[in-house]
Parts: sequence; structure tokens; C-alpha cells
Amino acid sequence: MTRLMEGRPKRRPSVRVPTRARIRPIVPRIVTAACVLAATAGVQAEQASAVPRIAPRQKIVAVLSARGVRDRPVARDRLIAWVTASRPITGERTVLPVLGQTIDNHGRAWLRVRLPGRTLGGKPPPRSGWISASNTLISTTAWHVVVELDARRVLVFHGGRHLRSYSAIVGKPSTPTPPGEYFVEESVRLAANQPGGPFALATSDRSGVLQEFDGGPGQIALHGLDNLGGQLGTAASHGCVRLADSAITWLVQRIGPGVPITII
Repeated sequence: MTRLMEGRPKRRPSVRVPTRARIRPIVPRIVTAACVLAATAGVQAEQASAVPRIAPRQKIVAVLSARGVRDRPVARDRLIAWVTASRPITGERTVLPVLGQTIDNHGRAWLRVRLPGRTLGGKPPPRSGWISASNTLISTTAWHVVVELDARRVLVFHGGRHLRSYSAIVGKPSTPTPPGEYFVEESVRLAANQPGGPFALATSDRSGVLQEFDGGPGQIALHGLDNLGGQLGTAASHGCVRLADSAITWLVQRIGPGVPITII
């Protein structure tokens, strides 16, 4: 069983409120060869404010069947990774942020997606790659989470608007929280006796120090303080981001798989 950095999750259904995303099957369209749409999500520096600027929506895709990931949107191109249709902890549907899309010369639709992190004992996968758009569902999310390591806080955005801020515990110097662009892989309900409860948002981020932790691949999560404690606003974790129980409960009711997470 995959385990988070500071918890022992059980295979229970995720607890979250749908983001009311507009879901639709992808339909290939005739486009020019140069029609590779750039991703709209991401953080842009805002000189006038300490709060980063976030795009109002992010396109995401639910993968309905396992598929190979390719370096280019070409059917005969080499496979660089493999994506399963469900996540290892909860069995939730795999949902990935879409970074771009195109149609090849044969009319086949392709999506450039951000990929899940490494599995236990596996090599680090590429950060992104191309998958066939067949048997997928496209939607969008208005949610985006930003973790500010120096400020030791978590910012929540909806529709590009800063909605909430939470004080957090981030990774200590010997096991830092890796910065970068990631996403929520799955949301997990933790048992009362497990560390990090009551909930965790397991991300695509992985520890750069701990290749294995408690039987898992060093997966970074946002989770609660149950059976761990700690002083919010400090750097004291193994790499995960700890939040007050009320904060992680509010988040898990709104933030689901595929939601982008920016760690800066």
C-alpha cells in the first residue's frame, strides 16, 4: 500500500465536494499543425502584492483507462511512462492537469498532461508527457492551492481570486518540502489513530531526500495534525505540509484530484 510521508492511509472513499466542473468527452477537431495550446494555469509574479496571481481556471482530464505516455504526440513515439486509471490509495479516478493539446496528421487528439510522482522502488517519471485523448473526460477546475515555504502558509484560490490563507508546518531543513508545480492525486480519509488525520490531500510531489518512507514512495501530502502535533508556522515535518484540522477539513471538502498545487 502506498503511504504518505506522515500517515498510514486506509483504502477508504475520499471525502470531497465536487467542484461543479463542466465535464465533457473530448472530440477531435481540425486544427492547424501549430495548434498546441499553452497551459493557462501557473503562478505569475505580481509586483504590487505579496499574493501571487493565479489563472481563473485550469483544464483537467479524467483518465478512464490505463495508457502509455509519450514524449511527443506521435502514436509510434517511444513510451516514457504509464498512467493507470485509478490511484493506489483510495482507488479514485486518475485526474491530471492538462498543459496543452493538439491533433496529429491522422486526426487523433492528444493531451499534454502533468504526471503523477514516482511509485515505490520506481524511477522518477518525467514531469509531463503526451497521452491519447481517447476514453477521457475533460473538465475544468477553478481551485488552485499555493504553498509558500518561506512564509509557512497555504493560500487557496478560486477563480483566480485569493480566498483563504492558512498557517502551516513545512519540511525541516534536512527533509525540505520540494518546490515546483504539482497537483492533487487523491484525497484520503485517515483513521482516528493514524498520524496526520483527519484528512490528507496526497500530491504528485515526492521527497527529494526520502526515496521511501513508512512503506511508501516518499509522497508529499497536505494533512492534519492528529497524532503529530507541532507548532503552525514552523519548518518541522518530514516534507509534508501540516495544517490545522479545521483547515484540512475545509480543503478536502472542496479540493479534489487534478487540482493544481504550486509550492514556492
